[in-house]
Amino acid sequence: MRLASSCIKLKPLLVFSPTPQRIDKTFAFRNQSRTRNLGFSRWKSTMTEPVVVQVKEKIELTETENKIFDSLLNTLSHFNLKTELRVAGGWVRDKLLGKECYDIDIALDNMLGSEFANKVAEYVASTGEKPPSGLGVIPSNPDQSKHLETARMYFFNLWIDFVNLRCEDYSENSRIPTMKFGTAEEDAYRRDLTINSFLGLLVIHTLKVIPYYCNNGVYFSFGSLFYNINTSSVEDLTGRGIEDLKSGKIVTPLPPKATFLDDPLRVLRAIRFGARFGFILDEELKKAAACDEVKAALAAKISKERIGTEIDLMVSGNQPVKALTYICDLTLFWIVFNLPPKSEPAVSDGCDRLCIAYLDAAWNLTQLIGCSNLSDEQRRLSLYAALFLPFKEITYKDNKAKKMPIVNYIFRESLKRKASDAETVINIHKSLEKFLSLIPYLVSTEDVKLAEVHWGRELVDDSVPLKLRVLTGFLLREIKDFWRVALLMSTLLYPTDVDHTDDILNEHFQLDKRRDLFEAVENAISKLGLEKVWDVKPLVNGKEIMSVLQLKSGGPLVREWQQKLLAWQLAHPSGTAEDCLDWMKETHSKRVKLESGNSVD
Repeated sequence: MRLASSCIKLKPLLVFSPTPQRIDKTFAFRNQSRTRNLGFSRWKSTMTEPVVVQVKEKIELTETENKIFDSLLNTLSHFNLKTELRVAGGWVRDKLLGKECYDIDIALDNMLGSEFANKVAEYVASTGEKPPSGLGVIPSNPDQSKHLETARMYFFNLWIDFVNLRCEDYSENSRIPTMKFGTAEEDAYRRDLTINSFLGLLVIHTLKVIPYYCNNGVYFSFGSLFYNINTSSVEDLTGRGIEDLKSGKIVTPLPPKATFLDDPLRVLRAIRFGARFGFILDEELKKAAACDEVKAALAAKISKERIGTEIDLMVSGNQPVKALTYICDLTLFWIVFNLPPKSEPAVSDGCDRLCIAYLDAAWNLTQLIGCSNLSDEQRRLSLYAALFLPFKEITYKDNKAKKMPIVNYIFRESLKRKASDAETVINIHKSLEKFLSLIPYLVSTEDVKLAEVHWGRELVDDSVPLKLRVLTGFLLREIKDFWRVALLMSTLLYPTDVDHTDDILNEHFQLDKRRDLFEAVENAISKLGLEKVWDVKPLVNGKEIMSVLQLKSGGPLVREWQQKLLAWQLAHPSGTAEDCLDWMKETHSKRVKLESGNSVD
């Protein structure tokens, strides 16, 4: 497999080269024993291993769920309705798996959700009890995969959705189906995955299963379980629902290729739920997902927004590496993360594997470090930053012929994510070169000069005290709360004079050493008092600068002095506003005299 150097290496950096006596103190990685594997192959091995899932023998309702279901059944009795009420969606799945579920979807066999929701509100009001709030209708929106209107109400501190059972017909070139009322069995078979096709009956003490059988006898769905509130029993509409749930399989109710061609988004949902629950994908499902027809349909029929939403849910989920590894293994990576026709340099063969390997390394390193200081948003974007690390030096030209990072194209065009996501990840990538140049100094226990760090010279020269604090402060002010994410990425690329491609692909990535490096730099930044340096307000404001310079309006000269004054402030953490102004006046006076002398000469 050929990997272009541009796919991973940074530009050559002039950084501090530790002498042999300093090697241990600067966490050099060469010739160290390889202590911790990435675990990348762990996902490969577990994707086909049998899974044994503990499924509860009975569904235990909470007090709130009992109140809700009693109210729904009383509504039927009060209005003499012949409607069957089934709980659909993930509620039955989660209950059988012993998980709590905080939203309930009710499927109706002979009326619209809005009609029944109004009946519930009317009945509850007649009893004198507090009526449901937030009653409204979410209209259908086929472009956003919302094919039927849904009625919603807030009842006993839970959101309850009501929708009618349906069946679907798909046209050849669209994932948007024609909808009509359907039976419970038709509704179960039209659903995407086994684990998401649950419909059920109210079971309080025992799991009562009513079997239904299909003719083809091959493709079964444990997700086709209905929880029928009227009869208090679970309906297994395919005869295999409970069995598939216990074996931890992701299966489609109908043949997978036909299911995916009807709605190719189901491929990504299969992957996401498989990773989320630790289930394995059915072999026929994997073959269908990886076939050219389905990949072409995914690219042609599914909006980028929907693809981006699924990917974001995977990255934000509990098993992002497993989910993205499935995408890579099923040869869907370049369908999902579509690239522009031309890039500079060209993306190399095998770069998708390298992306997954860096994601895995970042995920494992995060677990090892236990980054409690990272918010959910920082964690999410850190995984994107790692996933796209091999693309950090690759650019393309946008429709205005402007050279842009290819990561921008992936976020904005391939995934249709918000601009701030792209900007944050690109800024993290841009900060790495500076961060990597400072790491040897931040972890060194000796007093060394930063003579070989060449950025920031316009801000501070070698004579300035605490130059390391100044440069580190400016770097952290650039990336703000995401500095720990940038540090995490930097530890994956340190040292810079080593090509890490083979190590990361072959699982020899020394995560223990990288954890030590991360913690050493983090502690050094804390000792420098820079953890929230971006919140520090300037001692001297723009008006004061203009007064010293005798200017009537701002401009480049004012901005230049703002940076110089901030550098002084970082170099003199105990300095006062008066001290800062005195330094500025003295420095400006010297500059004026020097420029006057030069003009005379």
